[in-house]
Amino acid sequence: MGMTKSEVEQVAQLARLELSEQDRDVFTDQLRPILAFMDQLRAVKTEQVPQTASVSDQTNVLRSDEPRPSLSQDQALANAPESEDGFFVVPKIIHERS
Repeated sequence: MGMTKSEVEQVAQLARLELSEQDRDVFTDQLRPILAFMDQLRAVKTEQVPQTASVSDQTNVLRSDEPRPSLSQDQALANAPESEDGFFVVPKIIHERS
């Protein structure tokens, strides 16, 4: 399955990318072998291969999650630069689009 220049233009439009004519040619040439390799992978018969969640043999390398004593709310907020109503106050980082 090859990638045509019109398909590259459609993907660029969906990603809201502006591509020059030269960029379209470059991406078309770069995507063709990638998609050809994906076709090769798609042809491999994997129905009998068991699913895996991890490639390593380790099963659970994390400690067990058990409740234990922790900081009180006052202790947790003691060194906070600013708090309000028992919560940390942090600067707003989401800006409105204009």
